Amino acid sequence: MELAHSLLLNEEALSKIPDNKKPVFVFEWLRFLDKVLVAAQKSDIKEKQKQLVAQLTSQISESPGPPTRKLLARNLATIFSVGDTFDLFETLNKCNDIIKNRDDSPSYLPTRLAAIACLGAMYEKLGRMTGRSYEETVQILIKSLKNAESQGRTEIMSTLEKVIKGLGSAGNSTYKDVYKATKQCMTDRSMVVRFAAAKCMSQLVNEAPFMYTSELETVSSLCFRALDGSNYDVRCAVAKLLGNLMSTTQSPKAVNTAKWKQPKLDDCLNLLSVGFLKGGIGSGNINREIRVGVTHAYIEFVKSMGGLWLERNISVFLNHILDLVANPKATPTHVDAVYARKCILFIIRSAIGGLLGEKAQIAAAKEISQVIVKQMNIVGEATAESDGRPSNSDIVGSQHVLVCALHELGSLVLRLGTSASPLVAEPATGIIEPVVSVLIHPSHAARLAASWCLGSISRALPSQLTPLMDRCVERMDKLKTSPEAVSGYSSALAALLGGVYQCPLGIPHAKGKQLFNLSEELLRTASQNSRLSLQRTQSGWLLLGSLMTLGPAVVKNHLPRMLLLWKNAFPRSVKELDAEKQRGDSFTWQVTLEARSGALGAMNSFLLHCRDLVTEDVIRRLLAPLKCALLMFTQLPWVIKQYGTHLKASAAMVRLRLYDVLSQLPPESFEGTYTDLLRELVAEFTLTDNPANTTTSLLRAMCHVDDSVILGSWLQETDHKAIEDQLQPNSASGSGALEHDSQSLFARCPASEPIPGPLPLGVAVIDSSVRLYGLVFPRVAHKHRLQMLQHFIECIKQAKSVRQQAVQMNIFTSVLCALKNLADAKESLGPDEVKKSAFNLIMGALSSTNPILRCAAGEALGRMTQVVGDSRFIADMAQYSFNSLKSARDVINRTGHSLALGCLHRYVGGMGSGQHLNTSVSILLALAQDSNSPVVQVWALHALGLIADSGGPMFRSYVEPTLSLVLQLLLSVPPSTVDVHQCLGKCLSALITSLGPELQGNSSAIATARMYCLVCCAIMQDHPDSLVQAEAITCLQQLHMFAPRHVNLTSLVPHLCATLASSHLLLRRAAVGCLRQLVTREAGEVSDQALTLAGDGTNEDSIVTETGLEGLLFGMMDTETDGKLISDVQDTLVSLLQSLATQNLTRWLLLLKGVLSASTDSGSTGPLESGLQDNKDKDDDDEEEDAELEFKANQPDVTHPTVAPRWPTRVFATECLQKILVACEGVQANFDLELAREIKMKTSNENLLVLHLSELVRMAFIAATSDSNQLRLAGLSALQDIITKFATVPEPEFPGHVILEQFQAQVSAALRPAFSPDTSSDVTAAACDVCSTWIGSGVARDLNDLRRVHQLLVSSLAKLNAGKSQSPLYNESAVTMEKLAVLGAWAEVYIVAVEREHEKETKPPREEDDYGESSRESLLSLVQPELPTLSQNWLGALRDYAYLSLPTEYSSQLPSDGGTFYHPDTVDNAKPHYKKRWTPILHALAIWLHETGFSVGEMNKESDKNSTVPANAPANMKREEINSDRFYLILGICVEALSNPQTVLTTHAVNGILKALCAVLTSEWPKQQIGVDPILSKEVLNVMHRVFLTQESVYTQLLAVEVVKAVLLAGKDCLQQDRTKIKEKEMEASTSSSESMDISESSSLGDGGEEGDIIPEKSVVYAALEVCLCVISRQIPALNPSAPSTGFQVPTRLTKISDENCSLVASIVLILADLPNLCSKNGSTSILPTILFLITGVLREMSNKGAERKSPVVVQGCLTALRTLCSSPFLDDEDVGNKWRELLKSALITVLQNAKPSDDKPAMDEVTLLATITMFLVWGPDEIAQTPAIQTQCVGVFKDCWGSKNPEVQMKCLQMFTSVIQKLDKKKATSYIRGVAAKFLEYLLILKDDKSGLDSQHALVTASLNFAEVLVDKAEEDKRLTLLSLLLPVLVSFLVDENKYASVSKTTQAIHDDCLNRLVKIGPMYPEQFKTIMTSNADLKVKLGLAIKHSQTVASSQKKTEMAANRQKLNQPAKPTIALKTNFGNFAAS
Repeated sequence: MELAHSLLLNEEALSKIPDNKKPVFVFEWLRFLDKVLVAAQKSDIKEKQKQLVAQLTSQISESPGPPTRKLLARNLATIFSVGDTFDLFETLNKCNDIIKNRDDSPSYLPTRLAAIACLGAMYEKLGRMTGRSYEETVQILIKSLKNAESQGRTEIMSTLEKVIKGLGSAGNSTYKDVYKATKQCMTDRSMVVRFAAAKCMSQLVNEAPFMYTSELETVSSLCFRALDGSNYDVRCAVAKLLGNLMSTTQSPKAVNTAKWKQPKLDDCLNLLSVGFLKGGIGSGNINREIRVGVTHAYIEFVKSMGGLWLERNISVFLNHILDLVANPKATPTHVDAVYARKCILFIIRSAIGGLLGEKAQIAAAKEISQVIVKQMNIVGEATAESDGRPSNSDIVGSQHVLVCALHELGSLVLRLGTSASPLVAEPATGIIEPVVSVLIHPSHAARLAASWCLGSISRALPSQLTPLMDRCVERMDKLKTSPEAVSGYSSALAALLGGVYQCPLGIPHAKGKQLFNLSEELLRTASQNSRLSLQRTQSGWLLLGSLMTLGPAVVKNHLPRMLLLWKNAFPRSVKELDAEKQRGDSFTWQVTLEARSGALGAMNSFLLHCRDLVTEDVIRRLLAPLKCALLMFTQLPWVIKQYGTHLKASAAMVRLRLYDVLSQLPPESFEGTYTDLLRELVAEFTLTDNPANTTTSLLRAMCHVDDSVILGSWLQETDHKAIEDQLQPNSASGSGALEHDSQSLFARCPASEPIPGPLPLGVAVIDSSVRLYGLVFPRVAHKHRLQMLQHFIECIKQAKSVRQQAVQMNIFTSVLCALKNLADAKESLGPDEVKKSAFNLIMGALSSTNPILRCAAGEALGRMTQVVGDSRFIADMAQYSFNSLKSARDVINRTGHSLALGCLHRYVGGMGSGQHLNTSVSILLALAQDSNSPVVQVWALHALGLIADSGGPMFRSYVEPTLSLVLQLLLSVPPSTVDVHQCLGKCLSALITSLGPELQGNSSAIATARMYCLVCCAIMQDHPDSLVQAEAITCLQQLHMFAPRHVNLTSLVPHLCATLASSHLLLRRAAVGCLRQLVTREAGEVSDQALTLAGDGTNEDSIVTETGLEGLLFGMMDTETDGKLISDVQDTLVSLLQSLATQNLTRWLLLLKGVLSASTDSGSTGPLESGLQDNKDKDDDDEEEDAELEFKANQPDVTHPTVAPRWPTRVFATECLQKILVACEGVQANFDLELAREIKMKTSNENLLVLHLSELVRMAFIAATSDSNQLRLAGLSALQDIITKFATVPEPEFPGHVILEQFQAQVSAALRPAFSPDTSSDVTAAACDVCSTWIGSGVARDLNDLRRVHQLLVSSLAKLNAGKSQSPLYNESAVTMEKLAVLGAWAEVYIVAVEREHEKETKPPREEDDYGESSRESLLSLVQPELPTLSQNWLGALRDYAYLSLPTEYSSQLPSDGGTFYHPDTVDNAKPHYKKRWTPILHALAIWLHETGFSVGEMNKESDKNSTVPANAPANMKREEINSDRFYLILGICVEALSNPQTVLTTHAVNGILKALCAVLTSEWPKQQIGVDPILSKEVLNVMHRVFLTQESVYTQLLAVEVVKAVLLAGKDCLQQDRTKIKEKEMEASTSSSESMDISESSSLGDGGEEGDIIPEKSVVYAALEVCLCVISRQIPALNPSAPSTGFQVPTRLTKISDENCSLVASIVLILADLPNLCSKNGSTSILPTILFLITGVLREMSNKGAERKSPVVVQGCLTALRTLCSSPFLDDEDVGNKWRELLKSALITVLQNAKPSDDKPAMDEVTLLATITMFLVWGPDEIAQTPAIQTQCVGVFKDCWGSKNPEVQMKCLQMFTSVIQKLDKKKATSYIRGVAAKFLEYLLILKDDKSGLDSQHALVTASLNFAEVLVDKAEEDKRLTLLSLLLPVLVSFLVDENKYASVSKTTQAIHDDCLNRLVKIGPMYPEQFKTIMTSNADLKVKLGLAIKHSQTVASSQKKTEMAANRQKLNQPAKPTIALKTNFGNFAAS
């Protein structure tokens, strides 16, 4: 195929390949040519043009297929437009000749079609270059039209359209003829021809003025006729034509006809209304196809006129559209009325919802409310004229107008959300009053619509919910005698209650109770007034049903009364039932039936919304009335017969409700009623007692979603679903209306379809019976299943024609439902006779004439094989279908059995049906080639696709033949058979999946398969139908997933971008879905490709602007309504953002700024431009910056403005802004202004976040101050993120300041509106968080700056104290949320304030500048005045939280009247708010208690004032109790939170809890409490143990260490106090009496007691040891005693230990050392071995010689700990002192042992070892130093270290040894001195003679001399002379000759000075010895004398110099305090 890629067709290669591949080769060549020619220059093709044209024209005669002829035509036209036009006329004539040829054989048809297509392409592309040749061509085409078949007629129409398009006004002379020809085709029996004719007419409207002048009415009535019997595509095309035609009359091009009078807008609209009302084709029944088509046309007309026109003419437009539905002709029957209303609503929704911005929508809403007022006035006047009852015609007319107006108003307000607040702000001009007035309209439908509208208003504006409820209750009370008022206001209340779940802030809890009582009252008084009894009964039950939607929290209190009401609504027994039958009349029966259906409806609502309350007991109590209801059914036929057929509807409603209720209950609970129930259900859907042929609406839903191809249900996936539904056969979809079921007012609808549309009662009952039948069937006995299936077969036999189909459809739906439930329950179908009956039933339908029944039968067969699961049965089924397909010749059997095979494979899978695969595929491949019957092709291909999908690896061998067939069919099947192409697309998709990753391979077979796939995709991409194009995109998406390298993004991305503007939803969905996948892998390439479309500006059709793909996607979010599509758009944007935003920051921020700052007026320009414009008005400072960033866009078309971004888009843009902040986190330059400026200077890179800070703040500000609550919340969240991220970024130009300081005004301005009284609680709560973040961030340093925001928090404090006097708007939990948010914010601020105060105390004063100091003072001083109030409220909130944390079994202990901040009935709603806020509140309260010392001073007065303790209680008692309550409350909450496995806490929260614990436990009073209570101490320590195990953060663990320290310190202090007391007692006793005291009491105090046994369950010390071991073993795994090997671990693990971890280990080691102090004497000896083992172990592991990184902190900690132990008072104790000394000795020996290297561990670091030995010898008990073994080893260590080559080690060795001998007395030191001293002295003696390298040994020399001095001091008198005689010569040897002094190094000078000083000092100390030595050595004496003299000379000269310098300083003038920056030196006088 590579040979096809040449400019000229490679005819040699073509001749060699097989015939079946030739079309592919030619097509591939034409594809290549199509790409090359467009980019070619004239010179490139000049030489080969003639040959190329000849090759192309010769291909016309080769019978090319549809895709080939399209490409051929395009290439021919391109050649003549790029190259010369010499052969143009010859080519045109050739084509004309081919068309004139009279050969009518089918084989000649492709040639003729190709010639027609080529003409079209050339005329379209070349236009007037074709001269007058068009006249002949047009005549030939029109002439051949008469004899052409449908393909020919379609192609001719298409070509004529292109001729008109190409020639423009130049071809005027022929347009009349074209018009005449097209008129005939407009009503052609072939839909494809009509479609092409409509497009041709549209082109005529653009070019031929007579179309919209003289022929206007003719064309419009022709359009109406064309719509008769049309399909979807024709309707869309004709609607475009009509809309275009009408809009052209309003803005015509130049018209020469002087007589023509331009029609007015009303005339045009009236022309359209003729089609809508009369169908345009005479009287009689309304033609729905025409009405739907005209509906499309209205929308096209408005779109053509543009949004601005609509905005200006909204009143005229609305009144005209609504008048249509007021016309009796539009609504002859109820169903027609429903359909007409749907059409009207669709027109208004599409126009107002799609074309207008938010401001214009608000204006439109006001206009609609005026229409409502007008209609209500008409009804009022009519009522007055006809003496109190309005005439029926007035009501009927007005009710439909009102329903449409109210539904649109509700939808509008819902979409506007809180932005719609201006519509309710002014009661006089608002929308609420008009809507409420409709609630007493005589029509039930109007009242329900008004109710729904009020519900929508309350959902959009939750602040209106409670006032509207109050208003309805009040009005209902006033008008209680009016039936309409009772009905209207109760339905309004039901709708309002139904919407509560969408309002997060809810309604006051008392409302539920109030409305429950109202409902009971209505039911109780129903019988008192017969005129009102029906309405009161209905209303009472309707209200009860809606109350159930409030959920278990509200309903549980009323459940007993509800159960009683349900019980009383039905007769108690059969006897009562019979008695009831005998009495009453028609009216009482009607009321009774309504009451029962109402009761069942309320029951259904209860089961749906209160599942938590549905216990077995409740079900049992509900079943009694349900059984009575079922019994009643048997008597209903008699009642209806007796009292009239008008009761039928009420009876049907009872049945519907009962079926719904039973569907909600577990089927086993009503097993006893199955016999009666099934009889009713089967009778229901087999239409036994129903004369109407009603069908269920569920059949399509029961069929598989993939079968949409053959069912045509893809119409459900179009933008026009709402109106196209009404044209669907055999389905009630589209006929839903509120009046069919009042209970739908409180049903939960999906966001995409907010208006509930319950189906007509007859359909709803059958639907419900089918659903219930499906649930019950799996539980029925096999014999009953058999009976039912046989009964079904019998029913179908007995019914005839239409009724038979209706019965069959209902039966199949129920059977499918039953099979589906059987499969879900994994139950079998039953024995063979059941299977046989089911099989017979299914086979009967497989040959039905109705395609949906055949589809259902195929699906049922598949489901049945799945349920049976028997391979023999499957084989029989498959064989049966094979035989049928082989013998059958009719379409019906072929299609049915094809699908049966597909379904069989789908439900059994590739493995289960493998043996039938070959036969199935071969049969279906043969059927798929049956070109005589496209229907058979469709079903066969669909089945083939199903088999390929389910076959898995089993299907792999069939991929190549199937793929060849798909390509062959795509090249040959006419494009008009769209279904075939669509199935080919699905088939291709399944084949690509089957190949999967193999597609990446390089083998020739795979390369061919891949190329075939790409060619197939190309053909489908070029297909005119949107469904086929969508399939092409899906296939390309799959190809990209498996073989990304082979999908060309340069052509795919522009195609996808163009597709985004398609009018077909499915196509847009496919494009966005594909983009979503592409950007996850190649975001950069996709974005760049899209930008190239906007880059050059040459492509006028391109919808991509400078904002690129991202801007286009943001724009789509405003115009799309499909939830899935919007979700995909958002996902695509997020992927693009995460991949590209950091590199293209400027562009992204500009895009988001454009979206956020765009004006919400529809008349604005595009979002980006308007955003920039907006900003310029707001902020002049950034004018230059904005000017740089502004895109230079072309002026957009003013009549069709871009819709400004709506609030959901702006919310998403704000979320994107936050995502950008997160994405930028990794790069430091994004948050460092100085660094960012440097980078910008060097690289001109502006994509750094900090450079755009002003834009970030501005965007957050815009969002936070908008009129939409959701946007405000998003804006506040973004603002908080910005503050958090940039709070510490310094401002380089003003050192000591931060960059955010300049935005203080914006921040406070953004926060201020959130604290206004009318703001909702969630916004205020969010603003409180931002306030605390801002104040806590430390950005605002000045007191005045802080006050702005601080004042807002102060104002919010008022809400805490506000009583419950004002009537609440929201649920009590909303108030809880707001109050807790305020307390939480203050808590955060207070925590920061105290932390800063402590920082200030610890920081040295010089570091604080004045500015900073004032700010540090100020923050705490701002909080201080509020602390008395705050502390009490914090305490209250914590107490509430503690109550709410109790497990459910303790719920009875909760206060009955609620807590400080929560209401007893809204506990569940309040819990999440407490969970969110309690940690900062706890922390703040703990700090406050710590700061005030619990019960000291001021706090005392405060607590007394506010405490709940009685005033007459003793003062000290009161204080103790208060403190105790507070302490245990805080401690309890902390312990519960940290130890509860269910609680999920963030690290920040855990840190807060630990800090709080620390603050509390370090206060005096709690220290005493915890100190005396070892169990409590142990509990806290155990919790800390859990913290160490569960928390990874080292900072958290360090905080936990502080808590452990605090607990142990408390215990230690307490123990100390007890010991002191006992000592005092002993003292008293010893002085008062001579009797000896029992001293055991003192010694037994502490852990371990008298015996010294540490009991794990009781011991605090044991708990502390557990904690310490846990930390040590986690940080140093080698010390984990439970590890399999306790040997030394490889050091690499410990080299990774961080500084924080080292601090942690050091802290733990210090705790270990302190533990003996908590023990008794004997207890201390029990734990000491463990402690020493751990400390020496840590020392060993952390100081090995091989460690790359030393851990001085840990080593120091270990040494300090050992020193603490060595200084312990227990050493002096006569009882345990010896034991201690022994243990310490063994500890030192252990260290010495560990120090030696071994196989599995290196030696210990020498310095650490020396330090440890020294510590033991210096601080330990004397016995340690005296132990011979220790002495020997220590001496050895000192010697080894001195022998080290490392000077540092030698140095430490000297220093440590010096310390040792200094500390030890002479006797003990002797052995050490003898062992080591000689080595050191030897070093000095060597230095005396050899002074080379002296400079590097200064420190070592000094240390040696120090040692020698100490040694002299320690020596005996008789030995001292010897030592001095060694030392003095050494000292003198270091003295430098006075002449050389100046020339020697600084080090030598320093040593000289040091030695001289030492000599001067030694002389007086040992005068005799000194004298002796000096006299005996004259040289020494001389040298010393000279040195002293030189020293004195130097000293005197230095003194003189200093005095001179001081004098000079005094004479100098003072330096000026203000320094001049400019140097004036150049201005010296010359």
